[in-house]
Amino acid sequence: MAKQPMLKFVKIDRDMPEKRSAEQRRQDFHEIYAEYADKKAKEQASRCSQCGVPYCQSHCPLHNNIPDWLRLTAEGRLEEAFEISQATNTFPEICGRICPQDRLCEGNCVIEQSGHGTVTIGAVEKYITDTAWENGWVEPAAPAVERTESVGIIGAGPGGLAAADMLRRAGVQVTVYDRYDRAGGLLTYGIPGFKLEKDVVMRRVDQLEQGGVKFVQNCDVTAEKFNEIRGKHDAIIIATGVYKSRDLQMPGSGLPGIEKAIDFLTASNRKSFGDAVEEFDSGRLNAEGKRVVVIGGGDTAMDCVRTSIRQGAESVKCLYRRDRVNMPGSQREVQNAEEEGVVFEWLSAPKGFTGDDRVSGVMVQKMRLGQPDATGRQMPEVIEGADYVEEADLVIKALGFEPEDLPTLFGQPELPVTRWGTVKAAFQTGATEMEGVYAIGDIVRGASLVVWAIRDGRDCAAAIIDRFNTAAAGMAAE
Repeated sequence: MAKQPMLKFVKIDRDMPEKRSAEQRRQDFHEIYAEYADKKAKEQASRCSQCGVPYCQSHCPLHNNIPDWLRLTAEGRLEEAFEISQATNTFPEICGRICPQDRLCEGNCVIEQSGHGTVTIGAVEKYITDTAWENGWVEPAAPAVERTESVGIIGAGPGGLAAADMLRRAGVQVTVYDRYDRAGGLLTYGIPGFKLEKDVVMRRVDQLEQGGVKFVQNCDVTAEKFNEIRGKHDAIIIATGVYKSRDLQMPGSGLPGIEKAIDFLTASNRKSFGDAVEEFDSGRLNAEGKRVVVIGGGDTAMDCVRTSIRQGAESVKCLYRRDRVNMPGSQREVQNAEEEGVVFEWLSAPKGFTGDDRVSGVMVQKMRLGQPDATGRQMPEVIEGADYVEEADLVIKALGFEPEDLPTLFGQPELPVTRWGTVKAAFQTGATEMEGVYAIGDIVRGASLVVWAIRDGRDCAAAIIDRFNTAAAGMAAE
């Protein structure tokens, strides 16, 4: 009888890949976790309980078949594990690195609930796909039949790229239009290298190009350009993401030295590519030697504080108006940031900024948590008389993102939007009320996770292919 390769959680403890020391991590922008060795990946995968109702799978936006590829990994059948992983996820090596597994698959692992420690799903997923790249198992699109239909995609972020991949594999002609000089969107310019090294993104972009996806970079989509793109293609997908930073309107908020998170992170990532970045070289978007205060508690704030540490800041503090338990960012990221030297000031919110020619401090008001709001979260309340000034040479606002005014930017007043400015699109298909126009990802959902953008891109591509097939069948029947 074959030896049971699974259900070893009662004998084997959870063990993440080795993490580089905090002192080492502070010196560079390389990823902080090492790869699993083959034996360790098999061992950790074997801890899966293969439960009848896999909550890890149901809580994954892509509904990845996690139990199956864990079992295949435990059995040493890595190429098959990769094929199962790739079947539902266009970019598993990216999700394995940046998904908040502690809130999704791992956070809902059955053996975690029983006190044995969750299966290290994200780390195994990363190991499977990195092994697939090393062995040449990851292949560009090679459709059996080329189709005449074409799709234009506005935005080269994860949603747009996922849709492009699926459409090309079906033989559809695809062109991606993007405002930046490199594809990838926030994967390229928003997420720091210590979470997602840029060669991981660039090799996927190269693979898409090898598979026949055309990229038009440095392309600002004006009203004229939108009409031109729409006229060229049988369908278009709006996948722009949300890039408009939320702002603070309070005394001193216009002082030099108060910067947007997206500008700060983009400058840092451009430097990692070796680009000349005037705003960084001048010191404006460079934390070196400065007392840095980051305002916000989401994953973007975590990216900013950890980037500041690596740039050589004198000190880095993070202000968040709620407590640690209620912050929206990953708890794993908070732990990593604390190890690296970031100080968190919980229950603290800005009320203004001090300084004459440039910012010199943040006026902070201390908070306490009061009654829950409509969402069930406790609302912060000001503690009177507990204000103080936090000295700062650089303040970074990481308050989240809002959609740009696309109907105006694209010159399409009929493009339907919600009261929040997001594009109205049908659930699952992404279809808008405009004929042949689809929308996916954050521009529909609001600021969300990369994995949701991938899901939307795949769903939308499937809907467009189905539409093309239906139209072709109708023409053939005539």
